[in-house]
Amino acid sequence: MKTYTKIGYDLVVKLIPENSRVLDLGCGSGDLLVMLQKIKKVKGAGVEISEEGVSKCVEKGLYCYQGDIDEGLMDYRDNSFDYVILNQTIQSTKRPRYVLKEIMRIGKKSIISFPNFAYIYARYQLLFQGKIPKNILFPFEWYESPNIHQLSIKDFEEFCAENNYTILKKFHFNIHGSSDSKVVKIFPNLFAQYGFFLLNGEKPPAKGGISSQPV
Repeated sequence: MKTYTKIGYDLVVKLIPENSRVLDLGCGSGDLLVMLQKIKKVKGAGVEISEEGVSKCVEKGLYCYQGDIDEGLMDYRDNSFDYVILNQTIQSTKRPRYVLKEIMRIGKKSIISFPNFAYIYARYQLLFQGKIPKNILFPFEWYESPNIHQLSIKDFEEFCAENNYTILKKFHFNIHGSSDSKVVKIFPNLFAQYGFFLLNGEKPPAKGGISSQPV
């Protein structure tokens, strides 16, 4: 079954300003970092667990560190990057709460995206077929799937509220072509295939101060 690994790339490129310091976690073969370097002249780095992915990144001239983000990002100082990207990866991490805490520590802003398990077609498959959904969102058999923490847009919004993570922007979308996306504004938890969030990881201002950082 065909997968859509580049979904959301257009939104990421649109959001990130030129010359930003960017860390892409679970960067795969580095296609997104290449786009960001070409279009936005970012100073980019990646973390990827597979040797194949790291090798492909190096072949493209990218700096890529082989590592498991579930083990933490202690090599990076607080606010080391302007943007940290976790694109279609959070659902396959073993410790998503810890990973997100680390992301918020090292990134001034973070971009988190994931397949929305509450999408209407996934609900349909569960309700009427009685089977774990298998489609373009979840193209694996249940015994092969890397997705171990499936979540919905609503789940993530509640998680951010509970952990005091400020959501700056959100663009929930559906697949439109092989890599483009179409934003869904009405009942996104039901009608959007993917959740896409921009979070503020900057430390709060001192008492009495007002934060007015631009997005």
